[in-house]
Amino acid sequence: MYFHLGSPDRKYSDFIEFTVGDDVFNGNTTRVDAFALKLAMRLHAHDGFDAQVGEDYETFQEDRDATWKKFADAMPPEFASLTEVEKPYRILAPGSVPDFRAGGKYADYMSGYAKTVGIDAPTSDIFGCAGVLANEAGKCSALNRHVAQLPEDQWSDPGQYYKDAPANYYAEFWHDHAIDKLAYGFPYDDFAGQSSFVSHNDPQWLEVAVGW
Repeated sequence: MYFHLGSPDRKYSDFIEFTVGDDVFNGNTTRVDAFALKLAMRLHAHDGFDAQVGEDYETFQEDRDATWKKFADAMPPEFASLTEVEKPYRILAPGSVPDFRAGGKYADYMSGYAKTVGIDAPTSDIFGCAGVLANEAGKCSALNRHVAQLPEDQWSDPGQYYKDAPANYYAEFWHDHAIDKLAYGFPYDDFAGQSSFVSHNDPQWLEVAVGW
């Protein structure tokens, strides 16, 4: 479901993902590609189930410029272009900017780290969980969170995430500013239950908040 400020052809737009099956709702907010508008959603079911995901209340309350600056200040130098490529409309995910692709100045940002744990993949595929990592949710999430060097039983411990570089600091930011720290910052961010995905039977209503 897409949301636009003003008319559908305006560049300020964002979306949530969901499906409604036979008496079940599955959906999530997402920052996998970019941030454009502040989003949160609340699912309520007939049995009393009630869940909220998305940007947190503090983020909704602050001005857009403040959120933009907060993001920029939290990023290491390698991530500086994320706020510039499509400014003022979107903050792009690292896999969406030329700097981290083949020929870009940070094309090797994640690949060297990956090789130390036996994974040969370009930085863009690591951020996008593509190529050899397309079916490797655990390995791809571990690389993005900089825990791939740890024993696998620690890959599901959020207390270990993003402690050292290189890492997907774009994803870390959206977790830090999300309800219950749950966000979709890269394709396999649902590994270890860290995404903003919500599912329940017998849904009654869905409420979506859109912020500037």
